[in-house]
Amino acid sequence: MVDFQIAIKGGMLLDDINKVGVANLVGRMMTQGTKNKTPLELEQAIDELGANINVYATDESVVLQANCLSLKFDETFNLVEEILFEPRWDKKEFDRMKNEIIESIKRNKTSASATASNVFQKLVYGDNNILSKNIVGTEESVTAITLDELKNYYKKYFAPQLSSVTIAGNVSENDAMDVFKSLADKWQKIDVKIPELPAPKTLSSSTCYFIDFPGARQSEIRIGSSGPAYTDTDYFKATVMNYKLGGSFNGVVNMILREEKGYTYGARTNFAGTEFPGYFVASAGVQSNATLESAQIFRDEMNKYRDGVSVEDLDFTKNAMIKSNALRFETIGALRGILSQIAKYNLPFDYVQDQEKQIQDMTLDEHKNIAQKYIHTDKMIYLIAGDAATQLEKVKELGLGDPILLDKDGNIVK
Repeated sequence: MVDFQIAIKGGMLLDDINKVGVANLVGRMMTQGTKNKTPLELEQAIDELGANINVYATDESVVLQANCLSLKFDETFNLVEEILFEPRWDKKEFDRMKNEIIESIKRNKTSASATASNVFQKLVYGDNNILSKNIVGTEESVTAITLDELKNYYKKYFAPQLSSVTIAGNVSENDAMDVFKSLADKWQKIDVKIPELPAPKTLSSSTCYFIDFPGARQSEIRIGSSGPAYTDTDYFKATVMNYKLGGSFNGVVNMILREEKGYTYGARTNFAGTEFPGYFVASAGVQSNATLESAQIFRDEMNKYRDGVSVEDLDFTKNAMIKSNALRFETIGALRGILSQIAKYNLPFDYVQDQEKQIQDMTLDEHKNIAQKYIHTDKMIYLIAGDAATQLEKVKELGLGDPILLDKDGNIVK
């Protein structure tokens, strides 16, 4: 087997902030036929090779991924190259794709979980940062997107100098280089500048927000604030620190809210960061009548965690994280993923070993210092999506003043 990826920096970052959704549609449309193949013919060509080819956009890139039998590597790459250089831009498929996305957006608005996550990002990043947007866009923005805008995005932003190629599997380095050399020969450089982004909001105090889902039997809780970028020297240490709080099934918040109280199927805390600063968030979907108590438990346990953990808890974190590292090498897809991280973030080739050393070397004092640096329950966003009729008044007992009522797009309800 061979697994390979071509990643092109940009993604949603290159969308118009007032018309998000173009990059996502570009990714979706790339596998809907080529210049010489209808969508059905392309699908059949992939099936005949026994290969998988997927194209998608992320907040920061457009990615072409493929895996196949090694004896079909050349033929599979030729198809990927055809998809990359000769997209069909089929009008019928474009209209179908737009309708699918709009229906998906409408469905997500009925989901308290999806809505809470989207609005939380908007509150963290602020309206002027495109990372506050959902990559799929809104009903209005997707409706307004034209096929010419997709063609223009492709023409202006698919640049070889912003691209990286990673590959793993039953293929020699020389053979892989020979195959991918055609990319350099055919792909013409174009000038593209990735825009700078404003930093996420720095909070001086906590604020509580509420999104009404009338009659909801569950409440979705999101509590958090801005955090470091993946490239920050603190990022991995923060991930290690967070492991026992809520970074695993055996984390403190899950043990209390799920195992002890039975309020939720799962409670987590995690750091999310990329090349740009991200955020720390505690999250859970809880029984509606346990909304206030669950939010209080999150806050109380995070406060306790700032005071440090026991030797036993730190040893558990070290053992669990180092042993689970073996899973990162089990498949060629996982190995290729490690290479993709190296390419994306310009990491040293032994970064996995470096991370293991950071785990092993972490002390109780360092763990405590990192927790106190990034977990501030008095300077966080407290967002709850649930039944306002039964929960809005109760949430006032958090002591954060009257909750600010938001609509499902994150706008203040007047």
